[in-house]
Amino acid sequence: MNVGDKAPEILGTDQDGKEIKLSDYKGQKIVLYFYPKDSTSGCTAQACNLRDNYEDLKAKGYTVIGASIQDEKSHKKFIEKNELPFPLIADTDLKLVETFGVYGEKKMYGRTYMGTFRTTFIINEDGIIERILGPKQIKTKDHAAQILAEDK
Repeated sequence: MNVGDKAPEILGTDQDGKEIKLSDYKGQKIVLYFYPKDSTSGCTAQACNLRDNYEDLKAKGYTVIGASIQDEKSHKKFIEKNELPFPLIADTDLKLVETFGVYGEKKMYGRTYMGTFRTTFIINEDGIIERILGPKQIKTKDHAAQILAEDK
């Protein structure tokens, strides 16, 4: 998916098994952020930064939705532990990460493996991707400020 593309209508199911659709958020800007794994240090820092700035994001018309390839049980635990006020999509079939092009080969400590690239898509009120923040741009401890700084 690229800037200018229409996001898919069905995004997936959240931690409670509820289907998340683009049309549920008509008239709102969506921060759809993909992260590698629940309860890891960088992912926790990013989620907590979005949580701590959630009211500011909402005041600017944004709604936040997280997505990773862990299951609903893992997401529930992550939400409860960190008191996250937004849903997390359980993309266990890799459909969403592959649709958005954020899943692929990664390297860490000389090891190669498949995983999710930390990426945030800002989707406008009409369901069109307006901005993309890629893995090298995202500052996990200051992510909300990055989103708000580029708000038009």
